[in-house]
Amino acid sequence: MSSAGVGPLCFLRSKVNAAVDQEVLEHIMLPAADQLYGDADFIFQQDLAPAHSEHLRLCPQGNTCCTSEMEDKFGQQSKWEFENLVEETSHDLRSTFVSRHKKFDEFFLELLENTERSLNEMFVRTYGKPYMQNSEVFQNLFAELKRYYTGGNVNLEEMLNDFWSRLLERMFTLLNSQYIITEDYLECISKYTDQLKPFGDVPRKLKAQVTRAFIAARTFVQGLSVGREVANRVSKVSSTPACIRALTKMMYCPYCQAMPSVKPCNNYCLNVMKGCLANQADLDPEWNQYVDAMLLVAQRLEGPFNIESVMEPIDVKISEGIMNMQDNSVQVSYRVFQGCGQPKPSGMGSRSTRGVSDVFNARFRPYSPEERPTTAAGTSLDRLVIDIKEKLKLFKKFWSNLPEDICQPHRVTAGNATDDEQCWNGHTKGRYFPEVLKDGLTNQVNNPEVGVDITRPDTFIRQQIMALRVMTNKLKNAYNGNDIYFQDSSDEGSGSGSGSGCTEACVTEFEFASTEAPMVGADRSGSGPVEDSAAATHPAPSAVLPASLALLALALHRLWR
Repeated sequence: MSSAGVGPLCFLRSKVNAAVDQEVLEHIMLPAADQLYGDADFIFQQDLAPAHSEHLRLCPQGNTCCTSEMEDKFGQQSKWEFENLVEETSHDLRSTFVSRHKKFDEFFLELLENTERSLNEMFVRTYGKPYMQNSEVFQNLFAELKRYYTGGNVNLEEMLNDFWSRLLERMFTLLNSQYIITEDYLECISKYTDQLKPFGDVPRKLKAQVTRAFIAARTFVQGLSVGREVANRVSKVSSTPACIRALTKMMYCPYCQAMPSVKPCNNYCLNVMKGCLANQADLDPEWNQYVDAMLLVAQRLEGPFNIESVMEPIDVKISEGIMNMQDNSVQVSYRVFQGCGQPKPSGMGSRSTRGVSDVFNARFRPYSPEERPTTAAGTSLDRLVIDIKEKLKLFKKFWSNLPEDICQPHRVTAGNATDDEQCWNGHTKGRYFPEVLKDGLTNQVNNPEVGVDITRPDTFIRQQIMALRVMTNKLKNAYNGNDIYFQDSSDEGSGSGSGSGCTEACVTEFEFASTEAPMVGADRSGSGPVEDSAAATHPAPSAVLPASLALLALALHRLWR
């Protein structure tokens, strides 16, 4: 057929060479292609006589440039392009969750490593051999903190209580080396750590701070992980046949009408996308609540329970507890002897004087600001939190906004053209009259472009909604300082409970018979422990021996100070 034939010229433009294979288009010639659209695209030109188009199932009837085979190929191409449009539009969302999860995770793990290394170096210099001989107590502390952070089944409160109990056992043994301290005796001591309070108020304060800080840090990183997985999964759309038909009609039927440069009307595109992405839009309410909960926990990473501000000086805080134990060693030993009985002498009296004065030979020197360890992962927690908060705020309503984000001029539509008649409305070039529907599955019952079965929600999307709901609940608990796996109401208001299993019954088990142990401050006047009748009635190997030992230890303690 000559170029002067009776039919109109049909210009068919394919964005991807593989979309329409040569076998289907072998009858189409390519004159003047470069002059019309350039080398980047493929122009197919054919002289066609007026043709019946009853064979087309999607595109308008009448004169056409397409065959049914071409229409099928366009359907495949439309599906591929739609899936890529969703992935392209969600790229920033997905890449943000991937990169920020990696940054926060690296930061927290490196912070733990730096803190442990710093504590070890300072304690070796400060306490020397006594610390090195008992360093596994501190190593276990950090190992358990890391295991908790990485998702291990660790009860933080019980673990921290156990740390202080183990530390008390080691220090009590060192400070009372003139006695034989058996495992049973240590077991007796450890049961009453809370009542003895040998480390002062340090364990209680540190437990509250560490517990809240680690709950917030772990839950926040878990939240980033869930957001990453949900975003990756939901962005891989599965198109229904009805959606593919609507996409083909919107994106490629203009080609069959010899209008390859005419783009879809904006409202037309919105209705198609709202129908194709109806289930994704239903994710939005739970997604928004999840984002709000993430922003709440982010506040905890900035506030007084900031894990960075809690962990960096943890060596100073633990050392403060050790100093309290040394200061109160006479009082603690006195009360332990009352509650657990008098241990047997070791028979090494000549070495007993080392019990107090030589165990720790130096006071701990806290860091000055310039000696603080370098920040973890080359950044600071403040910078990380500010960055992620800005990003999270941008991602609210992401899934309900997805149709609008896709129906942008640089992607699909004709944009805000001054003349509404210059866009493809699904039938011809002209105005699109149907109104734009609301978001979500139930609102698509009368979608004019996509047939949507609103009685059959997408099971996969519902699974992602449930994952977000569970994570949001964990985040809200973390904001309140609660680990939903381990909740203890024994310490209201602090967000952390005792966890030691020792309730009010412990008071009756460890009877002091209303005895107040001698106060260390009162002994500085030179007087010995004040003996009362209650102390005398309490079972003990001797009423004189404990007092004499206490006086001796106190004298040595004053020399050490």
